[in-house]
Formats: sequence, C-alpha cells, structure tokens
Amino acid sequence: MKNIFSKNTVVLFQGDSITDCGRDRADPKGLGQGYPAKIAALYDLLFPGHGVSFINRGVSGDRAADLVRRYQDDFAAIKPDLVSILIGINDTWRRYDRNDPTSAAAFEQNYRTVLQNLKRDLPAARILIIEPFLLNTDSAKLVWREDLDPKIEAVRRLAREYADVFIPMDGILTRYAAEGIPDAELTADGVHPTSAGHGVIAEEWLKALEIL
Repeated sequence: MKNIFSKNTVVLFQGDSITDCGRDRADPKGLGQGYPAKIAALYDLLFPGHGVSFINRGVSGDRAADLVRRYQDDFAAIKPDLVSILIGINDTWRRYDRNDPTSAAAFEQNYRTVLQNLKRDLPAARILIIEPFLLNTDSAKLVWREDLDPKIEAVRRLAREYADVFIPMDGILTRYAAEGIPDAELTADGVHPTSAGHGVIAEEWLKALEIL
C-alpha cells in the first residue's frame, strides 16, 4: 500500500457513461456511482486526510470526438495532475443502433488529438488509459467485436506512445470470466458494469498505480 499522490493532487476521470455513472452535473465534486467513486472511497479509507481532489467529467454517450470537443473546459481548465481516460465503446455502439459508424482510423485520430493536447498543455500530467471492453452477457452484441477490436488495438498503440499507465481492461474482464465469474455478475448488458464490475475496475486502477 503506497500513497502516491501528494496533497492538492488533482485526479481527473474522463469517459462516457461507464465513467459518468449517474454523477450529479450540479455538483462539481459529484463522482457518480461507478469506479471513480469507488476509487475515491477506497483512497479515503487507505489515506485519511490525503487532500487529493478526485473529479469526474465523464459524459454518458460520449465518443472520442466528444472528448476533443470538451477538451478546453473538461481537461485543460481543470489542470489535472493525473488524467484517467476510458472511451471507445460508443464509437462502436453508434454503428449498430444509429447507423452512425466511426472508423477505427477516425477514432484513433480523435483520441490522439486529446493526448497530444494534454502533452502540449499539461506536460507534467500523468496519463492513465483504460482500454474499452465488451463481455458476452448479451449475445446480440457479439457482432460488435468486428468493430470494437480494431479500436482496442488503436488504444493499445496510443497507450504505448502516450500513457504513463495502461490498463488492458478488456483482457482483464475476459480473464475474470474465464476464471469462473459469470459475465452477468460484471456487466448486465456486456457494456455497463454492475457494482461488482465497477469494483473490479477500481481495484485494477489502484493496482496499476501500485497503490494496492
């Protein structure tokens, strides 16, 4: 167990509904009910009086292009010391529910733009990237793999270039399932984690930073 954050450190969580998870937009300190809230709660227990600010700016439905659009207000203006990003599933989902596809190349370029901007504007900020994931809870979504897998590969390439910490969450959740934990215990629809699924993400996040 290691307290890696100094007092007044700002940790920013960014992404889509998985990160948003019902956060109160009217409360700047609102973390929602998902893995950001679990991470902050665990950190509070481990290091009382730590003085770290955990901020959630995930927005349900967002794609990588939306992170580019929100960059000034929801990245640069916050000036995080560490930014944690989980994005990508909606870049796949919109192809199937709205006939509004995003190519793997366009997804990668949008994501790269955010990361390049962070390196330019906040060179001291650490970047933690979580790859998007899909479990087999909903068989109708299995066809999504043809679209999502190239995007996961793109995230892995970007992580090698830009990330200080990378969490291969698709592989991790698949491993949990292979070890006997039913997919439905981790995510009811293959995408949105249950409380237990968010707990897994929180644990892996803290382990990746060597806090646990």
